[in-house]
Amino acid sequence: MTSASEQADAAARGAGVGIRPANQRADYVGICRLLDETWRRGSGTDPSFVQAIAHAGNTVLLAERDGATVGALVGILGWDAGLHVHSHVAAVTPAARGGVGFALKLAQRALALEHGVTEVRWTFDPLVRRNAHLNLEKLRATVRAYLPDFYGRLDDAISGSDASDRFEVSWQLDSPAVAEAVERSLTRAGPLKGYTASVPSHDHGIRFELHHDFEALRRDDPDAAAEMREASRAVFVPAFDGGLSVHFVNGGYVFA
Repeated sequence: MTSASEQADAAARGAGVGIRPANQRADYVGICRLLDETWRRGSGTDPSFVQAIAHAGNTVLLAERDGATVGALVGILGWDAGLHVHSHVAAVTPAARGGVGFALKLAQRALALEHGVTEVRWTFDPLVRRNAHLNLEKLRATVRAYLPDFYGRLDDAISGSDASDRFEVSWQLDSPAVAEAVERSLTRAGPLKGYTASVPSHDHGIRFELHHDFEALRRDDPDAAAEMREASRAVFVPAFDGGLSVHFVNGGYVFA
């Protein structure tokens, strides 16, 4: 099995980018510009704030291609329920999507392990299927909590007036299962070995199907997206209250 840093390097090569820590004023400005262009809030994070996070030794990473910043990731150290990195935000330009986000996460994993941190956590919208695929299948993070309307109404270009429901995931960086999943993702050798072995059949779990492109649905038909959000809450709330685990299987979730 290759090391975390070797896997990170392979992912960056595969995505055609170079990934490095942000370390100068131009980097922080570029990160803030990318985040603002992604969410179009009109007033993005201040570069001095990102600089302070980086100066404190947190994971502030850039993905570059042909001299341009095409991706960024910002994470901070946390200690609630154990020392970990909270990966707060990541963005990739639309033209560069297809492996850059994966490469940024693997670079973050390698950097955290170098500093003795073995867990990264983050939140994501559970209705966005491509994010569920990345987080739960390619990276093999596990869902630790469901957080309805976690950030309140965001009113940005991506979320609009939609509720900010989130799954919080835990990524155990030194887990052999994670290393194997990453290796499989890098080689594209087919389904992750053993990934579905512990997942019950649909007859023995609660199945929730995901829309193939919820972000497009939210943009083109907000009423239908709102109905799906409510339908997901009707499944997620009792499932988590009942202590069920969640698995991503064939484009949807199975709770058991």
